[in-house]
Amino acid sequence: MNLFSIQDVTGPGLPLYHPPGKTVLKELEDFVEDLNKDAGYDYVETPHVFKTDLWHRSGHYENYADDMFIFDVGDDEFGLKPMNCPGHAAIFQDQSWSYRDLPIRYAENGKVYRKEQRGELSGLSRVWAFTIDDGHLFIRPDQIEREVEEIMDMITDVLETFDLEYEMALATRPEKSVGSDEIWEHAEEQLENVLEKRNLDYELEEGDGAFYGPKIDFAFEDAIGRSWDGPTVQLDFNMPDRFDLSYVGEDNDEHEPVMIHRALYGSYERFFMMLIEHYEGRFPLWLAPEQVRVLPISDNNLGYAHQVANEFDEFRVEVDDRDSTLERKIRAAHDDRVPYQIIVGDNEQADGNISVRDRFEDQEYDVEIDAFKAHLEAERDEQRTEPDFLQD
Repeated sequence: MNLFSIQDVTGPGLPLYHPPGKTVLKELEDFVEDLNKDAGYDYVETPHVFKTDLWHRSGHYENYADDMFIFDVGDDEFGLKPMNCPGHAAIFQDQSWSYRDLPIRYAENGKVYRKEQRGELSGLSRVWAFTIDDGHLFIRPDQIEREVEEIMDMITDVLETFDLEYEMALATRPEKSVGSDEIWEHAEEQLENVLEKRNLDYELEEGDGAFYGPKIDFAFEDAIGRSWDGPTVQLDFNMPDRFDLSYVGEDNDEHEPVMIHRALYGSYERFFMMLIEHYEGRFPLWLAPEQVRVLPISDNNLGYAHQVANEFDEFRVEVDDRDSTLERKIRAAHDDRVPYQIIVGDNEQADGNISVRDRFEDQEYDVEIDAFKAHLEAERDEQRTEPDFLQD
């Protein structure tokens, strides 16, 4: 499908996105950015690499160094970021906050790097370089339940939009972790309360939390039955303490905020992998790299084919102008998993209309251009997972 490649010359676990793959990624980015905007997130951006001073402060050096790419530059030691949270904590730390300002919600499509064992690398599911649709919230303790619930609503919107089945788990304190038992028990209790209040089914995964806090994980099953983590909500009472984060409370004293880590996809790479399998490469119209292909029956209809394509220029549309039979053009469009084919011949050209077929049907339907355009706009804007042109 020409979505991505991983090449020896560029390195293992380092995917290269081709134009069709980047098109799908851009749609995924736009979708989650709209959700973040509606939920009051501000976008930030952090570098790919930091001095290891930051990783010592965050606790990553102590608990995660074996999975990091670390190198020296002169007398200083640096590390490629395996997570975005310390950078976001540093941004919050850079100014003063009042209790009235909270919650502060940061978002970033942040590229991170984790040194997986080469034998564990696999396609897009396990890589060295990947992008997290990251979000970090800095909140008052009394805002925990509301903010976690709102994040759960956002994740539900994502999963329902893509029609994905999933399982949930509450992951508790791992062996390698930071913070006191009291802090961990309180954090785990907060997440459990949200799950119980919503009467949600979930598994308890003891010892599988992040080193800085417990989390609620959403897992998907791939085509061969393997389970992969996706969206996540993580409650963190430790990093604010390690970064000396504070806000001025209503009592004019300094207080420590609570930090929430969340991702609506998990990582773009793994989520992309799940979607490829889930849709068997037949992406919904709004995600498809090529949405419409115009097929002229003969060279005599080529000019009209381009006129029709211009009518649909708000979509990703191509004209198949190869010297080939219509049957071969239709087969090629099916093989390329293009959602809709517009066929134009002498009759369509004379009448000023089009003949349409989708990738699931062998029949053609004569329709007016404006009517089909209105259908495409509705299917795209409503982010339907299945083409339903035949039912309209």
